[in-house]
Amino acid sequence: MIWRLEKQMDLPLYQQIIRLVEKHIEKGELLPGEKLPPERKLAEYLDVNRSTVVRALDELAASGKVIRTQGSGTRINEAKWGLFDSAKTNWRHYVDSGAFNTANPYLDAIQALKMAHPEKVIDLATGELPIELTPQIETPSLSWQSFLAEELNNQSLGYLPLREAIGQRMFRTTGLRRETNQLLVTSGAQQAIFLITQCLLRPGDAVAIEAPSYFYSLPLFQSAGLRIFALPMDEAGAKPDELEQLYRKHRIKMVFTNPTFQNPTGNLMTESRRRALVSLCAKLQIPIVEDDPFGELHFETNQSITPLKKLDEENVLYIGSFSKILGSTTRIGWLDGPAAVVNRLAEARQEMDFGLSIFPQVLARFVLESSSFERHLAFLRAELKKRRDLLVEALEAYLPDELQYKLPLGGFHLWIELPRLNQTTARDFNRFLDQKLLVMPGFVFGQKGSVMRLTFARVTETSAKEAAKRFAEILEAKS
Repeated sequence: MIWRLEKQMDLPLYQQIIRLVEKHIEKGELLPGEKLPPERKLAEYLDVNRSTVVRALDELAASGKVIRTQGSGTRINEAKWGLFDSAKTNWRHYVDSGAFNTANPYLDAIQALKMAHPEKVIDLATGELPIELTPQIETPSLSWQSFLAEELNNQSLGYLPLREAIGQRMFRTTGLRRETNQLLVTSGAQQAIFLITQCLLRPGDAVAIEAPSYFYSLPLFQSAGLRIFALPMDEAGAKPDELEQLYRKHRIKMVFTNPTFQNPTGNLMTESRRRALVSLCAKLQIPIVEDDPFGELHFETNQSITPLKKLDEENVLYIGSFSKILGSTTRIGWLDGPAAVVNRLAEARQEMDFGLSIFPQVLARFVLESSSFERHLAFLRAELKKRRDLLVEALEAYLPDELQYKLPLGGFHLWIELPRLNQTTARDFNRFLDQKLLVMPGFVFGQKGSVMRLTFARVTETSAKEAAKRFAEILEAKS
């Protein structure tokens, strides 16, 4: 949990702390029996004197909302759920013992700040297209009866005309010929990952995930009971020799990689590294899951990128997505794999949710087959490149000799290091929140230190300069 105090002039600080704790209890963010940070640490988080924290906690204890024990700290009263006076079910037991693990609390703090101060935040954290970059394509006028008629084509693998359109698109962009029984339409890439972790792996299995990676921000792997091992990477991509060592030590069952404009680093795996990784995994009989949401968002017209799937069609499960091209509300992706695997995942998905809604599938198919789609892609690539350059130029202007980065050649993300921050702590990133500058710290992606991901998809000339200015102020305060 991120502890932050929006200080109010008309209310004593200790009362503000009381209200803050009560609010977290009411919202279920502090559960019965949960231990609060030590007094000194809480005072540090809230930037107040320790005596102020002590007074607030004493008041909360007097009202019965917390229990303070000498030598054991302060806990939320287990006999209370929210602020009720009578004993309630101890939901903490159920929450803690469930299989699903929540995302990083820092992400919750970002969302809360966006909701509370939408006009004041500079958002370099959200990895989604803004509305102005979504396709300006007129959709067909379809009646309710038309959608119901199309439902007849909505098989367990997904809407057949959409799978045909995806297959044609993959052939044009990669040269891969796909049969419709090799393609499973999903509600975004995360559903594909969820199906893989739940249906093809077992609790206790070991998987290798390149580090850093956005996969570490997803609770899906821990919730499936998988053992995660970091696969080191450099500018050329994931290191095959490191994977071989992991396999010998831990019997790795599957490798997850995002080789093209990787999230969060923006890195592009080299052709030689791709071939080496695919060759090793084939030799060791380790399936590869290739996540490729940014493959079509390259900024260089002469860029030739070979998907891992093309190097080994049998051993690579390929995940594609339209969310980064059409907008996050589309939530349409697909999984390309051997027919037997795809059918097994489709059966499991039907048992869970009875398939996908026909509406987004029909719309995605229409956009994909539209004569305007290529124009939209060209516009999107040019605009993303422009926004990348705006952000980089502003950062270099305000942070001379401070910034370390590698210019991404596609995608949404710029991975930077600010050495003066040294080892970033929770308090360091509280400063970013205080400045209403939203960034994604390296620890969200499994990497410590003064690194962070900046998403440039939402950048304007004004916001880029303001972001750089706030970075400079944070670094100045750190000195």
